[in-house]
Amino acid sequence: MQIRTMTIDDYEEVKSLWMSIKGFAIRSIDDSRQGVEKFLERNPGFSVVGIEDGCIVGAILCGHDGRRATLYHVCVHQDYRRRGIGKAMVVRCMEMLNKEGINKVALIAFTKNDVGNAFWKEIGWTKRMDLNYYDFTLNDENIVKYNE
Repeated sequence: MQIRTMTIDDYEEVKSLWMSIKGFAIRSIDDSRQGVEKFLERNPGFSVVGIEDGCIVGAILCGHDGRRATLYHVCVHQDYRRRGIGKAMVVRCMEMLNKEGINKVALIAFTKNDVGNAFWKEIGWTKRMDLNYYDFTLNDENIVKYNE
């Protein structure tokens, strides 16, 4: 297993991985090649991919605002789960963020994502019960599609 920094050249393989995961949400603009390229340029060196058998089998988009970080689209191909790939990618992101002086990392997991929620609990993340999550859509053309 190899964990390395994600580049825009990985986009097609990462998108293929995203599309293979049931229940995964893809946004038409944010998750387009241009959207991911913008994210990677804004957060250079923080996003990672997991490589096994010569293929990208895991990915995390990771970024920060100078104070707090967020992990997005954390995923491992179902055939490669329970091998430590997800945890290794998360640790790599956290190490890079720590070097940058970032003290807190957050993520959002859908309540129906049993596999993901079990993973976060297993590796010691805390489910917040003391806040509500809100969002506001600024671009109605950024359509969300869930993989079936």
